[in-house]
Amino acid sequence: MRLDAGTGWNLWTETFPEKFAPPEEVFKLLNPGDRIFIGTACARPQALAGSLLDYIKKHSQELLDLELVQHCDQGSISTGEPAYCAPASFSSLPDLIRRELLPIDMALIQTSPPDGEGDMSLGIGVDATLAAARRSSLLLAQPNSHMPYVFGDGIINIQDIDFIIPRDEPLLEWKSRMDVPHNIIERIGRNVARIVQDDATLQVGCGPLVDALLAYLEDKRHLGLHSEIFTDGAARLMREGVIDNSNKSIDPGLSVASLCLGGEETYSFLHKNPDVIFKGIDYTNNPAIISRQRNMTAINSALKIDLTGQASSGLMNNGPLSNGTVSNGTVSGGLCSGGVGGGQTDFMRSAPLAPGGESILALPSTSSDGISSCILPRLEAGICGTIDRGDVRYVATEYGIAYLYGKSIQERAMDLIAISHPRFRPWLMEEARRLFSFPPSRASTPAEYQENLETWRRTKKGLLIFLRPVMMSDEPLLQDFFSSLSDRSSYKRFASAKRHMPRSRLWEFLPLDPSRGLVILALLVQEHGEEIIGLGQFCTNDSDLLAELALVVHDDFQGQGIGGILHRYMTYLGRRKGLKGFTAEVLEDNLPALGLITRMGFRVAGEDGGTLQMRMLFDEDALQQQDHSLPG
Repeated sequence: MRLDAGTGWNLWTETFPEKFAPPEEVFKLLNPGDRIFIGTACARPQALAGSLLDYIKKHSQELLDLELVQHCDQGSISTGEPAYCAPASFSSLPDLIRRELLPIDMALIQTSPPDGEGDMSLGIGVDATLAAARRSSLLLAQPNSHMPYVFGDGIINIQDIDFIIPRDEPLLEWKSRMDVPHNIIERIGRNVARIVQDDATLQVGCGPLVDALLAYLEDKRHLGLHSEIFTDGAARLMREGVIDNSNKSIDPGLSVASLCLGGEETYSFLHKNPDVIFKGIDYTNNPAIISRQRNMTAINSALKIDLTGQASSGLMNNGPLSNGTVSNGTVSGGLCSGGVGGGQTDFMRSAPLAPGGESILALPSTSSDGISSCILPRLEAGICGTIDRGDVRYVATEYGIAYLYGKSIQERAMDLIAISHPRFRPWLMEEARRLFSFPPSRASTPAEYQENLETWRRTKKGLLIFLRPVMMSDEPLLQDFFSSLSDRSSYKRFASAKRHMPRSRLWEFLPLDPSRGLVILALLVQEHGEEIIGLGQFCTNDSDLLAELALVVHDDFQGQGIGGILHRYMTYLGRRKGLKGFTAEVLEDNLPALGLITRMGFRVAGEDGGTLQMRMLFDEDALQQQDHSLPG
């Protein structure tokens, strides 16, 4: 679909006749060894690039060692010898160009037609193209009436362009293959939606999976967008009012991106849209900018992740995308995996530094054919890690969420095995034992006992207690504990005066799927064995990252600080799991329990028939303090 075609060409051909020349005349200015920049991805000037390729083929004997600089090429020039790929982040390209560490002799760009002032927009590809356009020795532009006029920094005046070669043609569209079944996408999407909070500002990574996951954020409110890439999914959320940018701390009211990978409908949406601006990749991916954006949430995908948390997305793009070099007039094909995976490394590292910021890595648990696991003991030979293990926080598959931040290799391995495909868990567990020296007593599945959660605590009155996860063998101890509670304690905790706990109810306290919750026992360790004197439990839900917390302390040990110790430890474990806070239910006449959890930081969120609904957010105060410290 053609957009408005500017003011027509007569004015400009009469004003600047020297700027209009046939491509073959312009390319005569090329010299052997020149470095040529071509616009990015869907903004690639196809006709102009095709003319260049034809000219090079005809003059291959004179034009030796031409070097082609491109990122995410989507078109007929699809080179990519791995040896020529530069392992540098996308966001560093503008700086390399400006400092002439990567000098550009000729830049080929695509723009919108000029308006009445001669201004032309780089449209859907500002990224590093803006720096190349400003610093290249020769700038060639292909104005195209199909190119949307996108507001922001990518505006170039016709006076600053050396040669203009108009050509209308449909823009390239991003049509990646989606080989992940819909039911798996839905399950991953619902897990990602649990992590993304209202008011979050999103970064949207490259690839069909991430774009598909955005559909599951439709129930969120007041989201923002600060991303290197603008996608069809982002446009859809803007049209639906989910992304309104109303609570962004930087560029409020505006969706900010650097390039668009989408289709014709999205291009039309961007055309002269006052709610969207495109800036250079060195702005969108600038860690100093990202880390100041409140609730910044990076959503990216990967092909593989190993049990340490190192991930690879080096071959993520399911299309003819590459970096590469044209040498001696020949074009070599292939898909490059030698560079860093787009700009996701910038966001995966910087987003968690923002107040309330998070990073999410999403992937299916298996390959599209189900034959191999996407969670591996180690990344295979030939697969380079594009995301450092220290930068991975949340990992989401269709089987749950793993939170890796601050955890040991053994803990990471257990959490990742828990969200792997069940068919591969025994193999992964065996490999984890071999690689990471798991102790012999380690359970064969991650749903069972976790020794790393054992710890000792001493109360203010000097009582030494042992905290550990519940085990399947604890059923008799649990039955003794519940049966010894007073009628009052039993009623206050379980709304029942029955001391005997039915086995069906007792099983609710035995080892839980670690993706769903956790039970911690407070025990006295004596010569005759262990005695349960307190219990803490939290259970997650499917709608958000809040978990319901329950605490109970034996009557003989109440008032000694055991409830506080359990609460602090459950809070610590909840944070490590990536939870945002706890909810709890308390009978309104249970004044001791109400006083305890109020001191813990719980606040009343509602009331239902004599039961108070309580809530505590872990970082509510910290976030407010960080907000006040943000630069203006």
